[in-house]
Amino acid sequence: MVQKRILIIEDDPDIQEMLSFAMQKERWNLLMASSGEEGLGLLKQEPAACIILDLMLPGMDGFAVLKKFKQDARFRGIPVIMTTARGEEADIVVGLELGADDYVVKPYSPKVLIARIRAALRRLEEPVEGSGEKTLWQQGKLRLDTARHEAYYGETLLDLSATEFALLQHFLAHPDQVFSRARIIAAVRGPDYPVTDRSVDVQILGLRKKLKDAGDLIETIRGVGYRLARPRV
Repeated sequence: MVQKRILIIEDDPDIQEMLSFAMQKERWNLLMASSGEEGLGLLKQEPAACIILDLMLPGMDGFAVLKKFKQDARFRGIPVIMTTARGEEADIVVGLELGADDYVVKPYSPKVLIARIRAALRRLEEPVEGSGEKTLWQQGKLRLDTARHEAYYGETLLDLSATEFALLQHFLAHPDQVFSRARIIAAVRGPDYPVTDRSVDVQILGLRKKLKDAGDLIETIRGVGYRLARPRV
């Protein structure tokens, strides 16, 4: 079995040591960086399956580092879990808008972070519930290929985060069905996953923007949630 590389960008040596000890049984190959610049350098040398990114870093802060990741085609598909002592909803929303896939507030249990990493890795490897073995989905000009992990609008390759990709796959697998925010999160990330309604709305807003004209197909059902409407002929 190929070891998964997990890049941890964290400037606190005590937290680095704690995570290194806690993740020994996971058989992951851990890459440690104490700054955003060091993390970017390591990632260019060795690709990672998931990135743990602290917000408060020396030099570039976590938001600036996240922007760098998402601007580089080599890295933008890697799930990023942000960690920070700043747990205000505004900070969480900013992180999600910049493309983070998850957000863990300090102090956290290593077991919680490990569970989040496992979930992020599963989202890259497993089909959305209800999709069976199907790998190709299409509605109008929208086309999604889970085998290649690619989504297109017409002939244009869409730049989607791992979470946005999973959201689009879920909607394409269930056209015209209305889902509450809780059901959307349960389908994409698993049941009892802690997240605010605002965070879901931010992810949906970001996905709509990236879908270009097809973004209007994701309809808001007031008081309920969202659905993907079939293209009107």
